[in-house]
Parts: sequence; structure tokens; C-alpha cells
Amino acid sequence: MGVVGELGERCNANDQALPSPTRNMKTLASISDRTEILRRLESISPASQRRWGKMSAHRMICHLSDGFRLYMGDRPVKPIPVPIPRLLLKWIALWAPISWPRGFKTTPELDQEAGGTQPQKFDYDLEELCRLIESFVGPPCRHSSAPHPHFGRLSEREWLRLAYLHADHHLRQFGA
Repeated sequence: MGVVGELGERCNANDQALPSPTRNMKTLASISDRTEILRRLESISPASQRRWGKMSAHRMICHLSDGFRLYMGDRPVKPIPVPIPRLLLKWIALWAPISWPRGFKTTPELDQEAGGTQPQKFDYDLEELCRLIESFVGPPCRHSSAPHPHFGRLSEREWLRLAYLHADHHLRQFGA
């Protein structure tokens, strides 16, 4: 059984400990949404071509891993200036029924051209990302109590929603 299959089996037991999604919005709290993300990750290869942006597929995998480290409090980041109040930006990003904009500047700690984790071996980095997803969803969900650099403080429900949306955004970037 591959990494995705094993994680899916383990996640089945975790579902009761996680909050249920509301309003049919996708979240990593849902086993079907987690499985969707993991299957889409399996379709990415080092040769996958981006549809926008500068990252290679391998750098994107490392960027998502750094994101999950941030979500769990394992990768400290500094708050960065945002163009509108954080509460409004958070609501728009997490709950408005729109796709995220392309080219939104990330924090230096998650930017592979600045302070982000550098790619090593693609298969290892992909497996590490799957392990980080598993660790994040728990149980219990291992979310950070530190503020998000763009959105400020997040609830468990918001961290789980953000994690889905961030992965979805970058997977769409590579046509997955």
C-alpha cells in the first residue's frame, strides 16, 4: 500500500476527533478532502509543469511542507504587513467563494528562494509532506497557537481550512 493509502487508512480512525466541516467547504478535517489532496499530490512529479508562478514542482512540495510546519508551530515566522485588516483578509481567504489570487507574496521563511526548506530528493520530500499532513490532522489536530503571518490567530477549524486551501492552490498551479 502506498503512502496515500496508508495515510487514508490511519485518517479513518482520526475523523471522529476532528471538527466536521460546515457549508460544504473543503477542509482537511474531512477524510474525503484529505484523500483528494493526497491523491492529487501523487500525480505530481519532478517534471510537472507550472501554470503560473516561478516554483518548480519540487520546490512547491517543499513550500507546502514548510506551510505544514508553520501550521503546527514548528517553523516560526514573523508577521508581515497586509493591505487590509487581518480579520477581513482572513475571512476573505478562508470563507469567500473565490479562488486565491496568483502571485501573492509568501513569507521569507516559506519561500524556497529565501529561507524556505531546500529540495533534496523528490520522493523523500513528497513522503515528508504526506507525513507532515498526517501529523497535522492528528488526532488531535496539531495546530499552532502562534499567529499566522497574514491572518493572525486562527482556530483549529480555520487552520484545517487554510491547510486545504493552500494545498489546493498549489496543486492547481501544477494542474493537479
